[in-house]
Amino acid sequence: MKLNVLRSWLVMKLHMGTPSLVNGLRTFGIWTLLSSVIRCSCAIDIRNKTLYHISLLTFLIALGHFLSEVFVYGTAAPTIGVLAPLMVASFSILGMLIGLQYLDMEAVSRNKKNN
Repeated sequence: MKLNVLRSWLVMKLHMGTPSLVNGLRTFGIWTLLSSVIRCSCAIDIRNKTLYHISLLTFLIALGHFLSEVFVYGTAAPTIGVLAPLMVASFSILGMLIGLQYLDMEAVSRNKKNN
């Protein structure tokens, strides 16, 4: 049941952009598309540990990217357009780390039933 909530969360995608900046966001758009495909694949096959870890990594990369743009490079201001993805990445990382515990418990439970 709890993995179904995580599965639903992973399917959602958040992207805010200004139409006048479309050319500058092309690379970021490709990253968003790729990470969305990975996250949706994880939502479909949430018990696939490799896919789960790769999906978790996409959120870690996104968090690192936005934090570095604000605090290291100074190229982004802490506005809602930056804070929203930071919050989504942070909550997703937390949810996925909690979800890992449920995946481990399910695996142990399945092994006990098979033995």
